[in-house]
Amino acid sequence: MYYVYVLKSINHNFIYVGSAPDLKKRFAAHNTGKVQSTRFYAPFRLVYYEAYADKKDAINREYKLKHHGSAIGHLKKRLKNSFE
Repeated sequence: MYYVYVLKSINHNFIYVGSAPDLKKRFAAHNTGKVQSTRFYAPFRLVYYEAYADKKDAINREYKLKHHGSAIGHLKKRLKNSFE
């Protein structure tokens, strides 16, 4: 399985979208400062994730969430309490 996930920083107004084959391991890496792009925003909460059988599908979804504002906007609207 491949996962697309959304993290929200607990202490900052920062949201991160990523993908990984092992969600638990990747989430732990984000929270322990091992991921350079999120190191200064840790700790995080896992707000949302999707599972895909195919890696290409997961990467395409991650790209859409990162580069198409309407995609993440719809997700935020649908999960408004989770992003607060």
